[in-house]
Amino acid sequence: MYTYTWYQWLTFFYLYCFFGWIFESTYVSLKQRHFVNRGFLRIPMLPLYGSGAVMMLWVSLPFRSSLILTYISGVIGATALEYVTGYVMEQLFKVRYWDYSNQPFNVHGYICLTSSIAWGFLTIFMTHVIHKPIERAVLAMPLMWNLFFVFFVTVIFIYDSIVCTKEALAFGKSLEAMKKVRAELDNLQVQTALLKMNAEDRIQEAKEEFLDQLEAKRVQAAALTGMNLEDLKEKAGNKLEALKEKPSAGMSAIREKAGSAAGSLRDLSNVSLDELKAKAGGKLDSLKDLTGIHLEALRGKSPEQLAEMLKERESRLSALLKERRPFRKDRIRSNPTAVSPKYAREFEELKKHFEDEGRNANPQ
Repeated sequence: MYTYTWYQWLTFFYLYCFFGWIFESTYVSLKQRHFVNRGFLRIPMLPLYGSGAVMMLWVSLPFRSSLILTYISGVIGATALEYVTGYVMEQLFKVRYWDYSNQPFNVHGYICLTSSIAWGFLTIFMTHVIHKPIERAVLAMPLMWNLFFVFFVTVIFIYDSIVCTKEALAFGKSLEAMKKVRAELDNLQVQTALLKMNAEDRIQEAKEEFLDQLEAKRVQAAALTGMNLEDLKEKAGNKLEALKEKPSAGMSAIREKAGSAAGSLRDLSNVSLDELKAKAGGKLDSLKDLTGIHLEALRGKSPEQLAEMLKERESRLSALLKERRPFRKDRIRSNPTAVSPKYAREFEELKKHFEDEGRNANPQ
């Protein structure tokens, strides 16, 4: 049976936090081919490993004489701890620092069968092999040295935990803010595109209508004069020659006819804002039904207002990308497998931002 004092339990906790950090950092660094300071904290400790080790010692207390029962207790205890820790951290910080979604037989991405199997073997290995020399070293430590160690490490651990927790909470809030700004940007871009599309469609319709009316008047003129279109064209050509000989009169006639044509075109192409809004409104309803994007608040905005709003949202998004940069950059690099299912687009945008920043800082 394990009969330890409170400070000895804390000593074991801190030691296993440190050993867990060594194991994880070595494993991930080898995979990434560069050093990775693994974990949630800035100090070289992984609380999950410390908590897991202490939990393994506790749950295996009644089963030390049976390897099978030790294995089963380790599987159940460590798996439950991993699930609860993963769930709570994601709810608080909006980021999943480990993700088993791609593993077979996973539960919500927090735990998976292969991980649980490994926890069972690790429980046996730790309780029967690793813990024995560590136990002897801790029990042989003088009381004052043990208390000093616990006090010193506890102060650093608590301080770093508080700082990193505050930063991680702010990180989660910034992801929420980025998602909101990104949605506003998408809506503004869609609305701008719709206005442009409606304006272009209307101008094209006006041109086509004017050309149709012009052709109808030609046909009507030909019918009234009894001439076919070829005769009309020939006559028009003769008039142009005559106009060349009388430039002053010719120019007056041209101006008069051009003014009439321009007036007709102006009447056809001068689309009122209300008419454009009405047409855009119908297309917005169709777009909302197809995409689920709600754009009612953007109706009635002029192109200039939309451009200003776009510029302001892009500026806000850029500021959010740079907010709390050191912590977010370190945490993303320390946890290369981290994901954020609820804010996947924003999280990936941050990762890409830091990758691009690194490439620009170290050009090939």
